[in-house]
Amino acid sequence: MTTSHPTLRHRRTVSLGIWQRAMVWAVGLVLILASPTLAEWRSIGDVISVHREANRVMLDCRMALVEVSVLAADLIRVRMTPGRAWRPDESWAVTKTDWPEVALDISETPELIRLTTSELVVEIARSPCRLTFRDPEGRIINRDDPSKGMAWDGRAVRVWKVMPADEYYYGLAENAGPLELGGRAIVNWNTDAYGYRWGTDPLYQSIPFLLALRRGRSYGIFFDNTYRSEFDLGKGSRDVYSFGAEGGEVNYYFFYGPHPKKVIQRFTELVGRMPLPPRWALGYQQCRWSYEPESRVRQIVTTFRRRRIPLDVIYLDIDYMDGYRCFTIDEQKFPHFREMIAEFARKGVKVVTIIDPGIKKEPGYWVYDEGVAGHHFIRMPDGSLFTGLVWPGLCVFPDFTRSETRRWWGGLYRQLVAAGVRGFWNDMNEPAIFVPTDRRVNRTMALDAIHDDRGHQTSHRKSHNVYGMLMARATFEGIRRLRPDERPFVLSRASYAGGQRYAAAWTGDNTSTWEHLHLWIPMVLNFGLCGQPFAGPDIGGFSQSPTPELYTRFLEAGVFSPFCRTHTQKGTADQEPWSYGPTYEAINRRYIELRYRLMPTIYSLFEEAARTGIPVMRPLLLEYPGDRRTYRLDSEFLFGPDLLVAPILVEGATRRQVYLPRGVWFDFWTGEKVTGPKEIEVEAPLDVIPLFARGGAIIPMQQVVQYVDEAPIDPLIINIFPSGDSTAALYEDDGLSYRYQRGVYARTRFRCRRASDRIAFHISSPEGSYRPARRAILLRFNGIDRPPQRVMRGEEQLPAVETLGKLHQADRGWTYDGWRKILWVTFPDERRAEQIIITMK
Repeated sequence: MTTSHPTLRHRRTVSLGIWQRAMVWAVGLVLILASPTLAEWRSIGDVISVHREANRVMLDCRMALVEVSVLAADLIRVRMTPGRAWRPDESWAVTKTDWPEVALDISETPELIRLTTSELVVEIARSPCRLTFRDPEGRIINRDDPSKGMAWDGRAVRVWKVMPADEYYYGLAENAGPLELGGRAIVNWNTDAYGYRWGTDPLYQSIPFLLALRRGRSYGIFFDNTYRSEFDLGKGSRDVYSFGAEGGEVNYYFFYGPHPKKVIQRFTELVGRMPLPPRWALGYQQCRWSYEPESRVRQIVTTFRRRRIPLDVIYLDIDYMDGYRCFTIDEQKFPHFREMIAEFARKGVKVVTIIDPGIKKEPGYWVYDEGVAGHHFIRMPDGSLFTGLVWPGLCVFPDFTRSETRRWWGGLYRQLVAAGVRGFWNDMNEPAIFVPTDRRVNRTMALDAIHDDRGHQTSHRKSHNVYGMLMARATFEGIRRLRPDERPFVLSRASYAGGQRYAAAWTGDNTSTWEHLHLWIPMVLNFGLCGQPFAGPDIGGFSQSPTPELYTRFLEAGVFSPFCRTHTQKGTADQEPWSYGPTYEAINRRYIELRYRLMPTIYSLFEEAARTGIPVMRPLLLEYPGDRRTYRLDSEFLFGPDLLVAPILVEGATRRQVYLPRGVWFDFWTGEKVTGPKEIEVEAPLDVIPLFARGGAIIPMQQVVQYVDEAPIDPLIINIFPSGDSTAALYEDDGLSYRYQRGVYARTRFRCRRASDRIAFHISSPEGSYRPARRAILLRFNGIDRPPQRVMRGEEQLPAVETLGKLHQADRGWTYDGWRKILWVTFPDERRAEQIIITMK
């Protein structure tokens, strides 16, 4: 949903006073957008005195206070505040503040103070105060720019760093552009950016985390400052990059890998990780603004089931509400709301409804009345309620920085939860407001509006970038209280660092163009590098209508997006998988089915992300940080460590170049082997997306279902691409509850070792107490160029079976497809350790 669709921006008349106040806000925001290069920066000066305390040193500089803390051997925190007094040390992002004691040596010379851990050396020059980070061998990882370092100008603060010519930069979600960020300046100011394009800045979310990579070694910087901030990565100078904010302190965390995975793991340990979502939220989802009335929604769900196209979620956009009033139902359009949801539940379809933060200012409307009585709405400095125009008309806005308000807001969902709504979509929470200006960044709340901010009573300038995240937090925590035995699903358009703790993300109001088919890939990759693994685009595009070819190519790629949803706006053509004729419908069905066939792998990857912070969808550089050819590669990506996806991104194209990193790769569709590093040309007719499996990949799969929990997995298909010695794991639980936190899960590990005349495949006994339903195991070994002499299951020799069809009917055995070079092996899953030995002829 957007505030700026051209046919909707001026739907309502507004008093002149409101317009005038809006223009004052706009002018104020323009004034704070001044370039840092035009400011008069004041350096922090020399170190005058040093005070040591446990794991930190506190520096009294000539013009500021500086604090350097060692939180872990590879994690340093740096704070700087102008003047002589620290601000309250609080963060909406950081969740881990109690760190184990770390072995640390602090030494001093007349020139510098040195902090040494097993993984890092931090040198603090005294005159002037400058920081250098080195590895244990003494090589410089990162250092302050000698001429500027840390400085401030009025309320603004900034840090300048030396920028090596061969260093590459990533992260800083959300941004619209290439994967690698060098040469750009990225602004962090959550903005409703309807119709954004390549290079539009800023966008909906602000995650001020930078991942740097140089010669295979990686570090990260998290600038935890919620004011409007900016990272200039060589746009102003090729030799220096900088970051800073319009208020607050310099407060950044420095992470050292050297592997980028280690940086991401440590960053997400600091700010928290995505909780394991309900499994149904990983299925295919269908949305538009808006499916209405009730009969139309029922028709859509019925058509999915009749056409045998898998579906787990249907969305209701703002038109299900009574006059766009949140937490209400339009009973004229949806006369049987509860019954409809119950019917969908019997078909395996879950309903997700939208909720915006704007609450109509209308005495007698129960949400407004409760909010006023509870002092839950944001006010202006004179004590009056802040008001702004959004969908219901003149609205007030909850103050989510106030804990009592978050708890109140979470309780408002009780009627929707009781009606059976399974998930919630928080939109317009930048916050976006209908302000009459062509400058997107100005379409928000008055900058001098007052937030409680943990009792500090600060302006919107400080809380703007966390407003969406705190709304999602209030929603998540409220649903958790209302439905304590079930994992919530929340989707939020705006957020800040750490927002993955509460909500999934999507790339906002994109467009049905080939540009956006490419653009979503680096956007979601950078989300993952910033700790948000559950993200994706509006498949097909929100604005405008895709051609049949564009929709199908979008969907082919989109089924590998962590968040998989088709969405479009009012006034566009139908955008369901069957909307483009039988040829396209068949292809679209096949790819949605592929996502469901891959669900065991997808769920395992989400569990890994929840446990470690490593994203589901990955840039190649994350697995191959030593390969410089991957550093700017954003037209292909990895799904987990083992599947390489190379979408068709050009209209009419039926082939493309694909880069394969070092090692053996298998064409997922044909089984053909290629050895990298190598760039190859791949045929890709309309029904094919180039897809490769890494040599050694072990990919758990299942049968096609119409929704994730339609039937237990049977058989469990293990798709194996033997090469060398490789391992993988399958994670399973009930997909819905929190029992996995008490050990009710199953983690099964696999190992495959291939020699010239022998393949050994090992299955471990499951870890954990969860036990799935009875099932068969079906092993699929790819790239087997001659039939086996025998197949042993432990001491048992398995019988050969003539065809795959007959093997499906057998209790155990094997069959060989010489044309496709596939060996199939089946046996009952007895939930024990298994050893399969294949001896080749």
